[in-house]
Formats: sequence, structure tokens, C-alpha cells
Amino acid sequence: MLKSGGGVSKRTGSRHVLIVLTLCILWYIVSSSNNVIGKMVLNEFPYPMTVTMIQLCSITLYSGPFFNLWGIRKYQDMERNYYLRIIVPLAFGKFFSSVASHVSLWKVPVSYAHTVKATMPLFTVILTRLIFNEKQPTLVYLSLIPIITGVCIATVTEISFDMMGLISALISTMGFSLQNIFSKKVLKDTGIHHLRLLHLLGKLALYMFLPVWIYLDSFQIVKHPIVTNFDYRVIALLFVDGVLNWLQNIIAFSVLSLVTPLTYAVASASKRIFVIGVSLIILGNPVTWINCFGMTLAILGVLCYNRAKHYSNERTLLPVAVQNGNLKKYTTLRNQGSYHMNTSKPNGYTTMGKKNSLLATGSGIVQNGSTTHVLFV
Repeated sequence: MLKSGGGVSKRTGSRHVLIVLTLCILWYIVSSSNNVIGKMVLNEFPYPMTVTMIQLCSITLYSGPFFNLWGIRKYQDMERNYYLRIIVPLAFGKFFSSVASHVSLWKVPVSYAHTVKATMPLFTVILTRLIFNEKQPTLVYLSLIPIITGVCIATVTEISFDMMGLISALISTMGFSLQNIFSKKVLKDTGIHHLRLLHLLGKLALYMFLPVWIYLDSFQIVKHPIVTNFDYRVIALLFVDGVLNWLQNIIAFSVLSLVTPLTYAVASASKRIFVIGVSLIILGNPVTWINCFGMTLAILGVLCYNRAKHYSNERTLLPVAVQNGNLKKYTTLRNQGSYHMNTSKPNGYTTMGKKNSLLATGSGIVQNGSTTHVLFV
């Protein structure tokens, strides 16, 4: 019986690994295709806001029916004050960051845009320090050095450099970092499913900025040769770009739900390498060896950062103790220095006295189990 149980466990583990690998491969293919097609569209149809609106339409139109079909729980109504104070700014940030991302994709090569986006850990460290006064271990700060160095080298040696492209890429990266931080707060405060939150933000962003798009882009688009001549190829690419962007988010969340935060971070960094490589091969933008070195150094810096964060998180946990046959775990209350021994819940952590101030106010960055929800990639 033991052998049979071990065999079932082994088969289940192998099946899990196979599913994760398959999803990662699909994620890499869909993401690289989305970026390459987006670049092709923007080269011929230079309207980043319109491309963003099409992607928001895809999220709004496809998510509801498919999520209902997949049985994803619906979100409950939120308090009006919370909705206006948190959700509306998040929707604004989603739209603004997406437009900035498409501007960078339009102005600079895909490879360079993704290299600049490797600075997301830098923005995360700075923003969490400014917003939550959260300090990081020295090892985490040191891991930022190769990221900054690599991006600087890539910037100096980029043949197709454009200042607007660089600024737009940095703005979008900072915006996505802010969204990740506050999206975790929403997930913790409301218990909303992360895919439902994606749908909510996409729909709200679409409604909010539809008048802006009509005023700024619509009157110019109707005069563009692609629209007047009804260029089927570019219109089809716009449609495919929207579908691929939606699929990319769905697959990313599926991978996130199956692996640990460190594994997801490594997979995400590997995806960025894959996107850069595919874009260089298909789009053929000229690069130098020094430029490639800068890109590689930046991506490796991201991997080092993820490893440093994982190592520092492990060190904050106290060892497990066994006393009188009972399993006991200790947890630390940050910023209060007190500990609590839990004997009633062998598999969980509890707190003593007053709650941690960040958790009590709902302004902390919370990990749910072994999964850190990252909504924007």
C-alpha cells in the first residue's frame, strides 16, 4: 500500500510539473507574439492609445463570459468610499501605464523596452520604502546593482535609442509596480479573485477613458489610410494583439496559482529573455555585443534580486520546535518584537496581542499562502 501511494504521489508530481512546463511554454510563445505583433502594428498604425483601448475591450468582452464558464467566483459589491479611493485610481494607473508601455514599444525596439522594464524591482523597493517605510536587507539592495548597471549599458549602446521611448518605458514600469503593490492590498482587503480584479480594472479603465480616446484619437484614425482603405492585415493584427494580451494575462495567472513566488519570478525573468530573443530574430533590429551584454546583465540582476528576496524572507522565519510530541511554530510580529507559540494550529501561524499595524490598516503587502499575486507583467 505504501508503494502504491508513493507511485500515485510521484505520478501526481510529474503531472504537475508537466502542466507548469506546458503553461510556461504557452506563456512565452503568447507573450513574445503579443510584443512582436504589437510592434508591427505600432510601426504602421502609430496610435498607442488606440492599441491600449483595443486590449481593454478584449479584457472587458472576453473575461466575463469565460470566467463564468470556468466557475471563477464573482466579486461582491465594495464600499463606495473604498471603490473611489482605491479601485478608480488603480484603473487610471492601468490605462496610463499601458499607454506608456505602448509608446515605448512604438519608439524603441522590443528588446530595449523589455530591458528597461527589468528595473521593476528597483521601483518596487523605492516605492515600498516611500509608501510603507519598508526596509530591505542589504543583500536585496546589492542585487539591484547589476540591474541598474545592465540597463545603463543597454541604454548607452542602444543603436535605436529614443528619449521618449526610455521615459515611457520607465513610467510604465513604475506604474505597473504601483499597481502590483496596491492590487495586493485590494486582494487582501476584499478577498476578490485576482482574475475578477483584472476584469474589473480593465472594464473601469475602458469606461473612464473612452471619452478621452474619442476626443484624442478617433477623429485622426478615421482619416488614416489603414482605415480609409480598410487594410485587412493591420486590422486583423489589432484584433489578434488584443486577444493575445488577454491570453497572456490569463496564462500568467494560471502559472502563478501553480508555483511558488520564487519559481514564478524566475519564470517571468526567463520569459523576458525569450521575448527579447524572439524580437531580435523576427524583427531584426540591430544590436551590438555590448548591448546584448547589458541586456543579459539586467535580466541576471532580476534573478539575483528574486533570489535575495526569497533568501531574506526565509531568514525571517523562526525554526520549528517539537516539544512533548507537539509541533510548535513561532511567528514574529514585525515592528513589535513579540513572539507567539502556537500549539492549537500545527499548520498555521497566529499572532498575540494587537495585530501588526500594517495588516490592521490593510496597507501592507500580503502574500496569500505561497502565492504572491502579481497582476501586471
